[in-house]
Amino acid sequence: MDLHYYRKPKQQHLDGILFMFRGASTLSLDDKGRFAIPTKYRNQLLADNGGEIICTINLSDPCLLLYPLSEWQVIEQRLASLSNIKPRAKRMQRLLLGNAMDYQVDKNGRVLLAPHLRDYAQLGKKIVLVGQLNKFEIWDEARWQQQMQDDIAIELGQEFEQDEDLADFSF
Repeated sequence: MDLHYYRKPKQQHLDGILFMFRGASTLSLDDKGRFAIPTKYRNQLLADNGGEIICTINLSDPCLLLYPLSEWQVIEQRLASLSNIKPRAKRMQRLLLGNAMDYQVDKNGRVLLAPHLRDYAQLGKKIVLVGQLNKFEIWDEARWQQQMQDDIAIELGQEFEQDEDLADFSF
């Protein structure tokens, strides 16, 4: 009799992306501004980066971006390569780097978000941690729900429009 054990496949890397964060988790933000990273992500963050993460503002949406340290270092290199003479590049550096905060996931898997970051994203007691392959977005729950409704309405309305980047993409 052959016994076959299920073995979780090794994580595949996608074009240099080490992490594969996906899905959305609704979490509680305590009175101190802390939230617990779900265990399935926490273990990977602790193993691969010693729990070091970086959080900054998202320039295109009212949410925060949370990166494992190794992924953030790639972003920093790209920001450093921009010319700080060009006004838009300088603003981008100022906003992303100026708001970036280094964090260490604590022994209980919690992260304490700085008040200025919580204020930027208008985070309430309930937040949503959204996997985006190599990073997370952190949304206020009500804003996330509204964003999802808006995004779905836009996508349904653009059913027949062509987008060059998505021309060959199907599910």
